[in-house]
Amino acid sequence: MRNRCRVSLSAASRTAVIAATAMITAFGLAGCASGDATATAGGAPTGSPSLAERFAGSAGAFAQNSQPADSFDPADCPPVEVRHGTSTLSVTAARRDPATAELRYQGTIAQTARECRAAGPTLTIRVGVQGRIILGPAGGPGQMDVPLRFALVQEGPSPKTIWTRFYNVPVVIPDGQSHVNFTHIEEDLTVPKPSADVLSAYVIYIGFDPLAAARQPTRPARKPNAPRR
Repeated sequence: MRNRCRVSLSAASRTAVIAATAMITAFGLAGCASGDATATAGGAPTGSPSLAERFAGSAGAFAQNSQPADSFDPADCPPVEVRHGTSTLSVTAARRDPATAELRYQGTIAQTARECRAAGPTLTIRVGVQGRIILGPAGGPGQMDVPLRFALVQEGPSPKTIWTRFYNVPVVIPDGQSHVNFTHIEEDLTVPKPSADVLSAYVIYIGFDPLAAARQPTRPARKPNAPRR
């Protein structure tokens, strides 16, 4: 089977990021990998485990949670692609005039990886993504949620979504730090095992999904205890 791995690359300097206001000017590297391998975007991020290390570290749990595996060619594992238009995330400061909004955080996707196990009638896929959050001119330390979407799609004249899930990945930006890396791994993307022809049309899409995050219900503010009379 032909190699279906696709890689795209672009980047922007830190200077361009600081100068940006309402638009993102930096783009990440999107990679894909077969079996236990991972694609790398300019080396492992400093100060945090790489996706390869995190992916390898969870391999035992992935195997334990799966049924005894059938023989499966790693080349048949669906490729990972960053969906068009979702490779970057822009979080701006709230302003009455959107044209004057300043950039708080910029997110990019740096690496992806996947691994497949077939067992009886099911196919289980482990998918990992690593990215980076960079502070903009209006950003600061604290915690933010990174909105990610994973989806398994059967491509064709009428694309069919087989599996999809949204994640709010918490990321903490320490005081005095201009950027931080994040990693998320989905261990249990399990679907009925398709025929070889159908499997060859499968693609795993990942990307930022801020619209889904905006639709998430907000937690009501806790009311202070009423004073006793």
